[in-house]
Amino acid sequence: MKLLLVEDDFDLSGVLGHSLASRGFEVLRCADGAEALAAARKKSFDVVVLDLTLPTLDGLEVLQRLRSDGNPVPVLVLTARGAVGERIAGLNAGADDYLAKPFDLEELVARLGALTRRLGRDGDLRCGRLRYESAAGAFYRDELPLELSPREGELLKSLMSRVEHAVPKEVLRDAVFGSDDGTHVDAIEVIVHRLRKKLVGANVEILTLRGVGYLLCDDASLAAQQATR
Repeated sequence: MKLLLVEDDFDLSGVLGHSLASRGFEVLRCADGAEALAAARKKSFDVVVLDLTLPTLDGLEVLQRLRSDGNPVPVLVLTARGAVGERIAGLNAGADDYLAKPFDLEELVARLGALTRRLGRDGDLRCGRLRYESAAGAFYRDELPLELSPREGELLKSLMSRVEHAVPKEVLRDAVFGSDDGTHVDAIEVIVHRLRKKLVGANVEILTLRGVGYLLCDDASLAAQQATR
């Protein structure tokens, strides 16, 4: 399970990162809000642990921008003990749970497990008849496995993590090729073309948004939008 850990306390971040990795999490650590927001926009995560007191961009602003982007990733916020107003602000901004410092590591792990189970996510993504199972790293159309190349899978996962929201070509390129690869964004068009062929019968559409990128939606949502035009 991919976890984004956003904590500016270097020592605490190190301890948490090591401990969570030893429990099977794939952890990416960020020390400030701007860096965390950029990471969440470039990569797909199964859960985020977010401290609200951060340099550059505070945690509350990071959370608000994530939700404005349409990113549904489960977020657990870390707050100071007794900071009731901070917890309420976090929950109102779209946090799914909170934990007050100092806390026991086992409680954090338990809350993360309960959080993903309660939200019915466990890292899984769905759109139309498509399903991505994070634990297996596999895509399905109903119960039938989809045979996708690694690059096709990364692109589809990025689109499925932001269903019905525009995903810029640059974000997709970074997810597929890596931010330091230097591949031109137009290379994404070739992968999208192949994906569209493989997604026939899945009741989904990959829409081209000229000058922006792509958007994934299910056929029912697309029909409803067209009916209101």
